[in-house]
Amino acid sequence: MAKEKLPVSLIALDLDDTLLDKDTLIPEKNVRALRRAAALGIYIVLCSGRAEDAILPYVRTLNIAGTQAGRYIIAINGCSIFDLHSRKQIYSRTVAPDILRHADKAAEKLGLRTEVYSPDTIYYREETKWTKLDVDLCGLKGVAVPDYDAFMEKGFPKMLIPGEPDVLQGLQAQLKADFGERAVVFTSKPYFLEVLPPNCGKGEAVSWLAEHIGIGQEGTMGFGDSMNDESMIRLCRYGVAMRNGLDYIKEIADFVTDKDNNEGGVGDFIQNCVLGD
Repeated sequence: MAKEKLPVSLIALDLDDTLLDKDTLIPEKNVRALRRAAALGIYIVLCSGRAEDAILPYVRTLNIAGTQAGRYIIAINGCSIFDLHSRKQIYSRTVAPDILRHADKAAEKLGLRTEVYSPDTIYYREETKWTKLDVDLCGLKGVAVPDYDAFMEKGFPKMLIPGEPDVLQGLQAQLKADFGERAVVFTSKPYFLEVLPPNCGKGEAVSWLAEHIGIGQEGTMGFGDSMNDESMIRLCRYGVAMRNGLDYIKEIADFVTDKDNNEGGVGDFIQNCVLGD
């Protein structure tokens, strides 16, 4: 925990297991702290692996989107930045079609099905218990595509491969070796393996946004708990890991919250270290 008030201009927040509790709700302590920070002009940026439409319910809960401080969201693990005021995507990255095809074939050999994302829809070859899990978690539409192979040729911000964690570990190692620096491959949850564009992540998106709005890297703070938060924890000036986060994330963070996600750990840290209560 920081011992003095930190000079922060932008706070980026992972959702699941960070800002949200076990019921995927924002604890009231977090809501109060973030509204107070926004009132001081600190940018509050929800930064999730979810697509844009799946983040919007939490934007409404915070009720700060009408202010300059609540103007932006980062979606799909840093592949998209959306300006809520102009209603436009201002930053986007996509995975090359050949990477998507290769990952899909590798997954199919293991009996797995892949998914690709748009801002409001998850597409797949066919519905399975795993694709349904992701659709239900995100609250997006799920659509089975008849010619999925041809559909992938469009290129998409990310591919997700859901499945048993022990199977995904082996596939992750294979895809990392196959792609090298041509794609970012990691598990966002033990049962979700993700393939993103190269040099793409939450941290890179926060860095771009900080420059875009003219505050620079020195004023950024990022909260996270898992491997899809790694670049955000590393690249933000103040990387804050959740008490309930992975040990690796806590090791590379500048700070670790005293309370976990179910106890309003984000709000507690902001009250003590940003607002100076």
